[in-house]
Amino acid sequence: MALPILVAVHDDPTALAEVEEALLERYAKRYRVVCLPSAAEARALLADAAAADDSVALVLAAQWLAGGPTGSELLDEVWSMHPRARRALLIEWGDWGQTPTGRAIFDGIARGCFDHYVVRPAASPDEMFHQTISSMLLDWAEANRAAPYTVHIVGDSWSGRAYEIREALQACALPHTFSLADSPEGQQLVAAAGEGTELPMMLFPNGAVLANPTNAEIAEAAGAPIDLAKETVDLVIVGSGPAGLSAAVYGGSEGLSTVVVDRGGIGGQASSSSLIRNYLGFPRGISGRLLARSAWEQAWVFGAKFAFMRSVTSLERDGTELVLSCSDGNTVRTPAVLLSMGASYRRLGVPSLEALVGAGVYYGSTNSEASFLVGRDAFVVGGANSAGQAVLHLANYARKVTLVVRGDSLRASMSEYLVSEIEATPNIDVRLGTKVVDGGGNGRLEELVLADVSTGATTTEPADALFLLIGAQPFTDWLPDDLQRDEGGFVLTGNDLPEGSFPLERPPFPLETSIPGVFAAGDIRHGSVKRVASAVGEGSIAVQMVHQYFAEVGHEPHRRSGDAAAAHG
Repeated sequence: MALPILVAVHDDPTALAEVEEALLERYAKRYRVVCLPSAAEARALLADAAAADDSVALVLAAQWLAGGPTGSELLDEVWSMHPRARRALLIEWGDWGQTPTGRAIFDGIARGCFDHYVVRPAASPDEMFHQTISSMLLDWAEANRAAPYTVHIVGDSWSGRAYEIREALQACALPHTFSLADSPEGQQLVAAAGEGTELPMMLFPNGAVLANPTNAEIAEAAGAPIDLAKETVDLVIVGSGPAGLSAAVYGGSEGLSTVVVDRGGIGGQASSSSLIRNYLGFPRGISGRLLARSAWEQAWVFGAKFAFMRSVTSLERDGTELVLSCSDGNTVRTPAVLLSMGASYRRLGVPSLEALVGAGVYYGSTNSEASFLVGRDAFVVGGANSAGQAVLHLANYARKVTLVVRGDSLRASMSEYLVSEIEATPNIDVRLGTKVVDGGGNGRLEELVLADVSTGATTTEPADALFLLIGAQPFTDWLPDDLQRDEGGFVLTGNDLPEGSFPLERPPFPLETSIPGVFAAGDIRHGSVKRVASAVGEGSIAVQMVHQYFAEVGHEPHRRSGDAAAAHG
């Protein structure tokens, strides 16, 4: 198989030679490095690679190329030939300032012409240059399901248990592929696992095979083997979205014996965000899945333990302790609980489409299926930020992406930077005042029926995938009646609690619910800002409230502060 290609374009011979030297020195063993002095030669190379079905991993281009086009324009053209390739503007140090190049960087990223910029390498080895290149190659590898730690799934159909397993791995933020058993890739994987292996099956990077695994087996394979009944716990966190992960990091680092329980895996709703561009400290953006996986690893290093694919079914007080019952039959006792279960997307409620969930119809995340949509048509339903991020991600793969919104404006519920990018992306079509009313296909989604909200007039559109991000409802049905919630089911905390609903003489702590020692953070909380950064902040604040509560009731944490793995920030 031909090596993936790294392309660099620069019309300055000295600059091009320096880039070529840096790329060959570090990447020549695994990639074919091609450095070219003109856009015309780059276009020819990219066209030949597309015709030969060769993979292009990364294209770098200087902004100002003799004879045109600009680097931004060239990189924009790359997408039509190699939609999975990562693209970056190659700039000189300091060019990000108030210069024409700086303006080109801002406009090019906003319009989706390229992913980010790379500062041309200085003296070798320029590790800052290589850090940027390596991170982009990792993004490319994960998008192509080519990372070496990818889990391979093989099933005899797209739907059913095979889909449930894909959803489980997505929830655990594990890179994975899916192949039908009768495809060439599927046949090769079945042969590697052993003929006769029951489907669906999972093949892990270490060679281990799971045949038609249970959720418990998947959770253990994903690195979450834990016996809740044997744990001595200071803090139980229910839900491992951004708020829960943040609390796990701070709880573990500050000496609390911390356990996180989640009905799925890590990341919550944030894991469906293909690129969070406005999260502090990540100028190139970060995917929700990578952020969740990094936070999980960070919390684990600090001693937090995780129990995946287990639902908490009840919460009650027994003297000074809170008792949580779980879906696996175990119970865990703890002096403090943080509720951070987040919320789920509401169902569309169209039977013909509900029957195709996993076979072209998907709730939430676009990450698992995006790479299958090259040259195909995708639809996204929703008007919030998560829907905006989804269409922009899908536009990197699909021939056309249609955003279906019931309202008459995107700006009413979506961040301005996302609206601007959507408007500037040529293969995104926005259908305002529209809803999905029907659809179907022969075993897999093939068409959708769209209706005008005002007139009821319908049109039938060819469709290869439908992603539904249509509002959230909190996972609070299992909570006891005395835990106060608003009319939408979101948990009331602190000053939002009705007068007289808190049983102690003192006022409730911020983020404390109507049950002393039970706190809430993130999207599940009434009045919360539905943003990742806000949820992370609330998770860290909740741990400080837990410390205050422990000081009040005289609880001594089971882990001494000096045992924490690192200093606090």
